[in-house]
Amino acid sequence: MIRSSRLLVLVCLLLLGSGSFWGCGYIRYLIPLNPTAATATTPPTHAGWNTIVKQYVNQQGLVNYRGLRTDSLALNAYIQDLGSHMPSKSWTDNDRLAYWINAYNAYTVQLIVRNYPVKSIKDLGGDKIFVNTPWDKHFIHLGGQAYSLNDIEHRIIRKQFKDNRIHLALVCAAMSCPRLRNEAYTGPSLTAQLDDQGRDFLNNPAKNKLTPIDKPQVSAIFSFYPKDFTKNGSKSVQEFVNRYATTKINPSATLRYLTYNWALNEQ
Repeated sequence: MIRSSRLLVLVCLLLLGSGSFWGCGYIRYLIPLNPTAATATTPPTHAGWNTIVKQYVNQQGLVNYRGLRTDSLALNAYIQDLGSHMPSKSWTDNDRLAYWINAYNAYTVQLIVRNYPVKSIKDLGGDKIFVNTPWDKHFIHLGGQAYSLNDIEHRIIRKQFKDNRIHLALVCAAMSCPRLRNEAYTGPSLTAQLDDQGRDFLNNPAKNKLTPIDKPQVSAIFSFYPKDFTKNGSKSVQEFVNRYATTKINPSATLRYLTYNWALNEQ
């Protein structure tokens, strides 16, 4: 770890000396993450998160942040439980994926609660000089290592699991996000839960407007990750949409993307 830190400082100084202003913002990505540190033999039950979201998240996925702020000890206790149950290679893929989805969502909620009241997560900024977003802030501490939300989403979940349904489960505290599920994800139920998220998201007219079927207006999420939606059995975004949509769009439909609403997903 000391050797890695010295490398970080040295490369950062070299980049600054060469006039590269973006180098230090992204240099962390040269140091590999170790998400298997302090692993547990069995996955957590996620009972703590299950209790929290059942109490403070409604069926539409909107959060009672004001109420949760007065009960932050429960959220902190669940997050501590995550830290003592780091994923192990002995876990099933679904157990590990459920862990990281719950972790991402729980830490996002914690970020909002710690800064509440706030109108949008985008108002919170980050902890870097040149990459100043809340998704780059390394406020997540698990297994003795600091992570950002981007680390969890892009360097762990998207890299290791390659399941495009995760984009309908990870919630960024915004109105245009998929709903925050008011139950914890668990390994045994994960497949059914992710498919349910797909049906809920694609058939919600506030998230996707699928008529006219030749020129539907779909969530901007599909424009954020277009290549992801051509995996896992789908050859196109249109095919992915039709996997879950009640109203099927034309397979060759021209897609238009709705403006993303970053207002807080608050009750």
